Parts: sequence; C-alpha cells; structure tokens
Amino acid sequence: MKLYYSPGACSLSPHIALREAGLAFEPVLASTKSHKLQDGTDYYGINPLGYVPMLELDDGTRLREGPAIVQYIADLAPTKNLAPANGTLSRYRLQEWLTFIGTEIHKGFSPMFNPNMPEEAKTIAKNKLKARYGWLNSELEGKDYLMGEHFTVADGYLFTVTNWAKPTGFDLSPYPNVQSWHARVGARPAVQEALKAEAPSK
Repeated sequence: MKLYYSPGACSLSPHIALREAGLAFEPVLASTKSHKLQDGTDYYGINPLGYVPMLELDDGTRLREGPAIVQYIADLAPTKNLAPANGTLSRYRLQEWLTFIGTEIHKGFSPMFNPNMPEEAKTIAKNKLKARYGWLNSELEGKDYLMGEHFTVADGYLFTVTNWAKPTGFDLSPYPNVQSWHARVGARPAVQEALKAEAPSK
C-alpha cells in the first residue's frame, strides 16, 4: 500500500492508523503547495482533487477521504481494535465521531489557514471551535479515549486536527480533559513513530 501524505496535514491521521495497525506501507510525500511528488510527478494526475490523504492499495485501487481510509485500515487489522465491528452500534458511534471531527473540528480550523480569509470570519470560526471544544471537554470527562478505554481511529483523527491549535493560536487551556487526552494520544509509540517519520520532511 502507498499513503500519499503531506507533513502537518490531516494525512497524519491514516499514517497513525497504519502504524497502530502494524501494516506495511510506503509513505509518498505529496506537497499540498506545489501539488507535485518528490520526483516531479503531478499529483493531480494521481488524485484529481489534489489533496491528501490518499491510500493506494496493492492492486492500484485508490481510496480518498480520511474517515473512509482509517476505517479501511482498522478493518485490515481487526485484532488491534482500532474500530468496532461493522454492523454494531459501537461502529456507528465511531462513524458519528469521525463525522463530527471532520465537519465540526477539521473544517472549523480551515478558515484560519486561509490567508485570504477576513479576520472577522476567522474570529467567527474560532468562536465556533471554542463551543465545540467545550463540548468535547465534557465528553472526555472520566475517559481515556473518545470511545472509552480503547484508542480508536477517531482518536488519531482528532489528535491530528487538534495539533493545529498551536499554529493557529487556538488556546486549549480552557479544556483540561482535551489537553490530558491529547498528551495521552501523543505519547503512544505508534503516534510518536508517525510524527518522527513526517518531521524530517518539514
């Protein structure tokens, strides 16, 4: 398998999932600025949408969109318990989390990375994020991870986008449960491996 990624982007989420699952894969750096691979290949020729992540399977099949990719990875390694079994209510809870993270947190940070976005719009986005993180803080009360005692791919995704708090100046100090959860996920060996693997390319 190949994972097309860019350091600092949301592709860290499937990168973490692959390492947590213990699956062999080839990381392929795809710049989100130049939209080219390291050998000069036009990334738009591989993914017409031009963004990461994208997972290419051994037979050439390509999967886009992080929440779909991480569930596929989790299902390849069921004994790792990165996602509940398909068809269970717990699996729909996981999908509920992945959707929330994608639409409310991930997209909430997006305006703050856009240099053309007016400051007023960035302030509106930041205030909405404050409300979302306030709710997340209450949901994490007494829990090690989003789904309870076990790490899932939803934690990897939320960890990835929560890392954007620092570069965007979003203050996490009002959310102690989020902070302790973030530190807990960040200390996981697979997460450390993924972060170190991406660091040299920054």
